[in-house]
Amino acid sequence: MSSSAPVTPDSSHLERVNYLFGHPIAHSLSPLLHQTVYDNLNLKWSQLPLDSTDIPNFLRLTKDPKFYGASVTMPHKVAIIPHLDEVTQEGKDIGACNTIFFKEKDGKRVMCGTNTDCFGVRDAFLQNLPKGASKDLYRGRPGLVIGGGGACRSAVYALHKWLGCSQIYVVNRDVSEVEAVLSDCKKAGFGESLVHVKTVEQAKALAAPGAIVACIPNFPPKTPEEIQARSVIECFLGKEEKGAILEMCYHPTPYTEIAEVSERLGWQVILGTEAMIYQGLEQDRLWTGKGLTELPTKEVHHAIATALEAHKKH
Repeated sequence: MSSSAPVTPDSSHLERVNYLFGHPIAHSLSPLLHQTVYDNLNLKWSQLPLDSTDIPNFLRLTKDPKFYGASVTMPHKVAIIPHLDEVTQEGKDIGACNTIFFKEKDGKRVMCGTNTDCFGVRDAFLQNLPKGASKDLYRGRPGLVIGGGGACRSAVYALHKWLGCSQIYVVNRDVSEVEAVLSDCKKAGFGESLVHVKTVEQAKALAAPGAIVACIPNFPPKTPEEIQARSVIECFLGKEEKGAILEMCYHPTPYTEIAEVSERLGWQVILGTEAMIYQGLEQDRLWTGKGLTELPTKEVHHAIATALEAHKKH
């Protein structure tokens, strides 16, 4: 039994129930996002926070007929996979599951896992295209991913599969993390176009990226490796051709050092809340069966912006 095993939240007032399963999850905006959707669709549904590392307890909850799915976050995104009946192509390729949903097969409920983080990255770019720009804006240009963790894999997948980036540069202070990303992506069949950019000299010789995804926490670079990585990033941002940068870090503020440098150098900055919102709406598409255009996108944007504003004042 885990030390953080929860008292299971009460769902007796709900028609259907969903859990946000992870630890720690106190700052998550996921329950608010989904509640905004259900309230606007007049559904007596809810996502209840389950702050826990107890997978057996969670699996018992999935047997409840009222249970319709879950958002799965750290530290369970990989550990939950063996307990699922099916995993979508995105979930397999990225090697992590952040969403559980159900399909009916021969009268039985089949528990499926997928990864909607990659849809969040895709839609953050495609729903925020500059006025009059085509959906093929980034096709054929390189992409750049900053970081080496789980979010980095989702970003590489989205840039490769949907945005049509010709090559994807990866910049990170930790060489072994990048090597793990390259190796995993190659195994999954989309790693051939990845280039680990380690030095400013290397960056100078490469074509400017069109779409950048920054997946690192917001802190000033201190170690030699961090300073080197930041110099490489600034070299790319300083190139004549510009594009858009998605800054995945939005807690406690989306206005990070990298976002500020990008804006100053003429890049379109897309806030990380956009990726968070669109990955959540993709989850609700799976859970409610409604298309993106039928979901209350505007209301969700408003609710998340209001919550972040309130958090800033504290």
